[in-house]
Amino acid sequence: MVQKARSLSPTNQRASGANGNSRINAKNADESLHSPAILLERYRSMLLIRRFEEKAGQLYGMGAIGGFCHLYIGQEAVVTGIQAALIPGDSIITSYRDHGHMIATGMDAKGVMAELTGRRDGYSHGKGGSMHMFSREKGFFGGHGIVGAQVPLGTGLAFAHKYREDGHVCVTYFGDGASNQGQIYEAMNMASLWKVPQIFVIENNRYGMGTAVARIAAGTKLYKRGEGFGIPGRTVNGMDVTEVEQAAREAVSAARKGQGPYILEMETYRYRGHSMSDPAKYRSKEEVADMRDHHDPINHVAKLLEQAGVDEEKLKAIDNEVKAICSDAAEFALASPEPDASELWTDVLVEA
Repeated sequence: MVQKARSLSPTNQRASGANGNSRINAKNADESLHSPAILLERYRSMLLIRRFEEKAGQLYGMGAIGGFCHLYIGQEAVVTGIQAALIPGDSIITSYRDHGHMIATGMDAKGVMAELTGRRDGYSHGKGGSMHMFSREKGFFGGHGIVGAQVPLGTGLAFAHKYREDGHVCVTYFGDGASNQGQIYEAMNMASLWKVPQIFVIENNRYGMGTAVARIAAGTKLYKRGEGFGIPGRTVNGMDVTEVEQAAREAVSAARKGQGPYILEMETYRYRGHSMSDPAKYRSKEEVADMRDHHDPINHVAKLLEQAGVDEEKLKAIDNEVKAICSDAAEFALASPEPDASELWTDVLVEA
């Protein structure tokens, strides 16, 4: 019989401590989340994701990226706020709209862009493309193309954290369109039964592909989907990175304390179509313009920083910095060689 490993390393002890999930002193959490220094970090993180996605869109238009390409533009506050509540060793798993999650975890923009373009220097050596890349170093387990399939895998990751008693959590992202998948409820049942440290994050951007939530969901309060399994949940303004981070800290803290899974429904919005091939004719231009003009997560933080006295030139300098990172990533990707044909036979089976 296999025995559980019970020892806690210094890293694990830190993760198990009260509010060990925070880079910010929890004593003054509300105040510190609105401090100029923290807001600048969040601003840069969101802006890097947006500029990366804009560059990816350009490369797709040039034909350098093939297949499907789902951009995260508009939803940057969700993954930025949640990632800020995590620590190294936590696990993240998501669906095919995944580039922003990779960048937020600290994966190298060059490696991500190289994978998007199918090059040898990509995270999956050019074999995964937009929807299938991973980084064990950063605790990022994909990128999954099958709708909802990542959710039970996330439950497995969370179970592994509980089994190892390492104090870590798994954040499992899926969209409103996936929220009616049966496998999600099987996973929720097991997660609650075993009280695994799993945060279910529903990124509700209002449309499952081209269909509005109200047309396909008998109940549109998606955060209540776990009530039958005893899983608490709440809805969050996913266009406000500070609100996201605060909600994430509360959910993660509860999970680390052994209180089991939690559901966060992030009310967010994507500016682009479902994928690059989607003209998005199912919604009006006025609707998109209203979200951009009045609810943009990056502009919101920029206004808070200006009110706090941060110079506009500082924000421009950050923008120039992240644009340079994304341009360098694109140049690196296009210069990287395509994978050799022999790669067809690698990464199929684990070496015994």
